[in-house]
Amino acid sequence: MNDSGQRWKPRSNPWLVAIVVTLGAFMEVLDTTIVNVSLPHIAGSLSVSSDEATWALTTYLVANGIVLTISGALSRRLGRKHYFLICIGAFTLFSFACGLATEFWQILLFRALQGFFGGGLQPTQQAIVLDHFPPEKRQQAFSLTAIAIIIAPVLGPVLGGYLTDTYSWHWIFLINVPVGVMTFFGVMHYVEDPPHVKKERKTVPRLDYPGIAFIALALGCLEVGVDRGEDYDWLGSTFIRVMFILSAAGFLFGCTYLLYARNPIVNLRVFKDRNFALGSLQIAFMGFILYASAVLIPQLAQQQLAYTATWAGFVLAPGAILLAMLIPFVGKILNFVPVKYVIALGGLVLASALLYSSNLVPNMDFTHLALLRGAQTSGLAFLFVPISTIAYATIPAEMTGDATALFSMARNVFGGIGISISTALVTDHLQTRQARLVDNLTLTSQGYVEFLQHVQQTLIDAGQSAAQAAQSAPGQVLQMLRAQAAILAYSDVFTITAGMCLIMIPTALLMSGIKSKGGAASE
Repeated sequence: MNDSGQRWKPRSNPWLVAIVVTLGAFMEVLDTTIVNVSLPHIAGSLSVSSDEATWALTTYLVANGIVLTISGALSRRLGRKHYFLICIGAFTLFSFACGLATEFWQILLFRALQGFFGGGLQPTQQAIVLDHFPPEKRQQAFSLTAIAIIIAPVLGPVLGGYLTDTYSWHWIFLINVPVGVMTFFGVMHYVEDPPHVKKERKTVPRLDYPGIAFIALALGCLEVGVDRGEDYDWLGSTFIRVMFILSAAGFLFGCTYLLYARNPIVNLRVFKDRNFALGSLQIAFMGFILYASAVLIPQLAQQQLAYTATWAGFVLAPGAILLAMLIPFVGKILNFVPVKYVIALGGLVLASALLYSSNLVPNMDFTHLALLRGAQTSGLAFLFVPISTIAYATIPAEMTGDATALFSMARNVFGGIGISISTALVTDHLQTRQARLVDNLTLTSQGYVEFLQHVQQTLIDAGQSAAQAAQSAPGQVLQMLRAQAAILAYSDVFTITAGMCLIMIPTALLMSGIKSKGGAASE
């Protein structure tokens, strides 16, 4: 609002603004998953182990999560437009540096800086969209945002696999450069700060360094602990225990400090808004499931079905297309159906899709894998736009920066946790399933003996001698058992994530009503 009580109207078309800033956010979200399928190539090229190569992902996520939380304060101090320009410019520069890196320490340094500046893009993009669109048109704007933010982590493995297999891993970073340059000049030309943002810049207090320190401690140690937990044996490792203890201390003392500080780096009192608090919880779970599922299916395809990085990524492509088609449809539904019921439906659809995805078999073909992913994305389409719409509906304009920072932090931090936890669960369940199945491989088991004889006969029919077949058959059976155990492990993890989706239903029903463009209230 301006001094006369009239809502501020931007000079540029709001849709041009939304497209420009969403392009920057899309590029940053893409970089959270585009590296995944390329890590083995990076490790080989730079002569490091696979374990060391994963630090290229960890450093990005740690820096990204910390800056996401404090981006609201930084945008208030610098102005949304200037802060977005700094972030997109630096992100593009360090993407270029990553693409030219010849030493592993350079990758780690530039990835951390990439994450540090990229972390400000998503929340600032959402804040700019909220500034430029009136409340009754925000759900349409969030439909555009959703296509970028949900499809980006899905397309990451597709694009990363193609660029790595066809050219080299360097191009997964260099591809950001032309997009970043276009976005930078687009923001310069179209984006402007509303009056309340300009007013805030004149009265902004000094930077809250203790608050920043607590946030860095809490989120940084949490990300490192979760991301490295599987490699370091979780709580069996002193390093991981220390990370979790420091993180817990950071959260406990940090939340206490931020609630009572005079000018905190981020205002946690925004969680007093019931819709925003519940929406942040929902988007955290959605982020966990979105990122986990975007990694699990390509990982299954590569490790168990012998897909190349490119084809493992292509498995996700039909789901991305379906998602882009469904999101505008969901936006129209919100004009007539209460928002909270759409969220509850989305949670039910996603849970059902993940439960359906647990029906895996060792010889599953490309079509069935693509159908599984398509079913999952159909549920995701019913969540992002409704959750974003209702979460911000009753947030005052002066708290928009803090709200978008915390909302984006919840989605991205839990998304990173989803990647780590889901892959760790697969490993854990693989070991458990394999141990149980091996118990049946004894000569006292009639089923095992009969199957062993069948395998021996198959090998003899293929040209081996009886002695060779007798020697090879147990190894063949064990290999089949390991493949079956792996499939069962992935099925278990999909079942677990299906159960997590059900949190959407009660939390949605607890939300208060808002009016949508079409006049449908959420109660």
